[in-house]
Amino acid sequence: MSRTSDSRRRVPSRLRPHALAWAVCLLLAPPVVAYAQDPASPPADAQAASDEGVDLDAIVITATAGGKSKLRTSVSTSSLGIDTLERSAPRSTAEIFRNIPGIRSESTGGEGNANIAVRGLPVAAGGAKFLQLQEDGMPVMEFGDIAFGNADIFLRNDWSIERIEAVRGGSASTFASNSPGGVINFISNTGDMQSGAIGLTAGLDYDSFRTDFRYGMPFGDGWRFHVAGFYRSGDGVRDAGYTAEQGGQLKANLTKDFENGYLRFHLKRLDDRAIGYLPVPTRATGSNGSPNLGAIEGFDPARDTLQSRYFRTDIGLDGDNRRRSTDITDGMHPDSTAFGFEGEFRFGDGWRINEKFRYADNEGRFVGQFPAEVASAASIASSIGGAGATLRYANGPNAGQAFTGTAVRTHLFNTEINDFGHYANDLKATKSFALGGDADKLDVSLGWYRSRQNIDMDWLWNSYVQELRGDGQSALLNVFDAANANLSRNGLYAYGVPFWGNCCTRSYNTQYTIDAPYLSLSLSYGNWDIDASVRRDSGDADGNYAGSVQVANVDVDGDGNITAPELSVSQINNAANSPVNYDWGYTSYSVGANYLVNDDLGVFARISRGGRANADRLLFGLVQPDGSVRAQDAVDLVDQFEAGLKWRRENFSLFATAFFADTEEQNFELTSQRFFDRVYKARGIELEASWRYEGLFLNGGLTWTDAEISKDDISPANEGNTPRRQADLVYQLTGGYQAGNWTVGANLIGTTDAYAQDNNELVMPGYTQVNLFGDYRFAENWVVGLNVNNLFDAFGITESEEGSIVANTQNIIRARSIPGRTATVSVRFEF
Repeated sequence: MSRTSDSRRRVPSRLRPHALAWAVCLLLAPPVVAYAQDPASPPADAQAASDEGVDLDAIVITATAGGKSKLRTSVSTSSLGIDTLERSAPRSTAEIFRNIPGIRSESTGGEGNANIAVRGLPVAAGGAKFLQLQEDGMPVMEFGDIAFGNADIFLRNDWSIERIEAVRGGSASTFASNSPGGVINFISNTGDMQSGAIGLTAGLDYDSFRTDFRYGMPFGDGWRFHVAGFYRSGDGVRDAGYTAEQGGQLKANLTKDFENGYLRFHLKRLDDRAIGYLPVPTRATGSNGSPNLGAIEGFDPARDTLQSRYFRTDIGLDGDNRRRSTDITDGMHPDSTAFGFEGEFRFGDGWRINEKFRYADNEGRFVGQFPAEVASAASIASSIGGAGATLRYANGPNAGQAFTGTAVRTHLFNTEINDFGHYANDLKATKSFALGGDADKLDVSLGWYRSRQNIDMDWLWNSYVQELRGDGQSALLNVFDAANANLSRNGLYAYGVPFWGNCCTRSYNTQYTIDAPYLSLSLSYGNWDIDASVRRDSGDADGNYAGSVQVANVDVDGDGNITAPELSVSQINNAANSPVNYDWGYTSYSVGANYLVNDDLGVFARISRGGRANADRLLFGLVQPDGSVRAQDAVDLVDQFEAGLKWRRENFSLFATAFFADTEEQNFELTSQRFFDRVYKARGIELEASWRYEGLFLNGGLTWTDAEISKDDISPANEGNTPRRQADLVYQLTGGYQAGNWTVGANLIGTTDAYAQDNNELVMPGYTQVNLFGDYRFAENWVVGLNVNNLFDAFGITESEEGSIVANTQNIIRARSIPGRTATVSVRFEF
């Protein structure tokens, strides 16, 4: 993609997605005519998951050999149907993941940028490193922890979804690349039955308005389609002082069923701007072991953000060191067009072929304010302008007046996602051998996965000073030296981040290609189900990267004058870029067995090894001058063992798994500017249960994890400590009552205490968040609903930059908290 100084990069004309996406969707949607239901049975992949809690008869298709029920598989799986999704009252996609046992989803970043861990596997830097997010069985992104490009940024929850399947550990190592921890798969509705709906959702105590729709139907001769999408506009759950969320998504699929298989085409168009919430100043008193956390005067971390109506534009340089202007209200802005196809064809003598292909053209931006320092006005002023320096309001109603309160040194994380394009193809052939019994058989599958992930982005960070104030009213502050000279320009005091050694003006354009043949054997014999699989991932990384160089006297704003911030400007050193040229390879395997004790009880065990290839986080430190990477840095291996049982009796179902994991970890954290080289060990128990009695329903999960840093080559003092942010217990519970035309209930999400950092000093207190849901069908086709998220306004943080505080004094830490109480009302018309 060619560079441009325009703040919103344009998609190449070869893939101008806006018109293309809408045109193709219109082609996929035939006229609304009342055709009869096609008599052909839908393919196995289209079977709907039951929403009756732990449904042990549901067929699992994600990251497994496929075609078996939960009761007969030797993996831990969960399925979330549309009712479960609605009852969890999610305000973002990542909040959905909190309702999956074994998953720890730190969903406080907004619509994306969540940190997602599974079964004690670490989140040493961010994102979802060991977990893969999928749409219809294909990865959203090849790597789940790309800096400022986490996979969940390019994923949205809407009415196109039929269900979500999650596989933890197990065969995820061999049925998907780079996902030893598990796979979460968003499975689309494919229009098996004629139905449609349109709905409106509005915030009751915050500005938000969203429209959703869906429609699908068979329309004769084996054809069917489904199209769905949403559009929204609003401020978000924290007051930024401007419209912080605006955009939408459109998804469509078209299926042709044949007597011996099916062929399906997919299309997705996503163009959505959503504010990204980074850590904010938070009061901390008490002691490390028993801190009291909460609001600072004038700033509530549960409701406020450093984004402001007075901080909406950033002037600086682009990846080619040319002047550019950024609209900060873009926040997290995924601009994505994805299309693909899949098919299954069954031939004689037990043969079948499965093929899946997906291509996504991804670009966009991530821009947000990070508090590098929170201190008094005098302290920050003197650190920039020397002794006697002061701060004055740069804008807002007090512009020009002196400022003496608490100030924030803000690093504006401004990154251009030039090209995150991704394609993947998965071809599999299966041969079934009948073994004599009615259901006894051996399936042998041989497949080949190939993918390519582009990571082309620019980091273009500048430094500002702003007041610590909420309600979207935080004004920018100028620095004046003792001689009354203005050292800032509308709050900007540096083009770059000198407080961090001007580390983070950088550019890289890399490509990662993966080839992965795999083999699977799946045996069903009497009450036994045994499977074994092996996968060989081979990859190549190519490209280049360039760091920062300081250049004197650059007229960045083009006004003909050199102001104080322009005396030394961070630029990308494109003339001295470094190569990326290395390859890697690793072998994954998984062997599991399940024994059906009776029709209501199954026991299983599994041993697995998987790997995760490291990508962009190796740059600027672990890539050698010739572009090579040491083998031990290129891949992190994960060894896992699990055993469990599945049991049901009348209206009660239980899924219990004991697990152990040994995980290697190479990573880089940008806010602390440090690399990691560790081994982690984790053991635990994962429970999922459901109960039904007439109109009452109850679903729940609990995960106990005992994890430690068993080896740390860079900071040996951490050995034996608990990994940061890893609680002993994480739990979720949804219960309610359904009678006639109405449903009412509550959803609980909770965690026990966890350490903020790996030094195991500052504790993040545990919390329980209670969400309410209810709906009433007041006419045959009309439904009205109410959701209240965080009913009791609980306060809890999911991360903290600081690892300790000074006891018995007021400290200010930088943390991300769960949002305070919010409520929405919705109305839906079904047809």
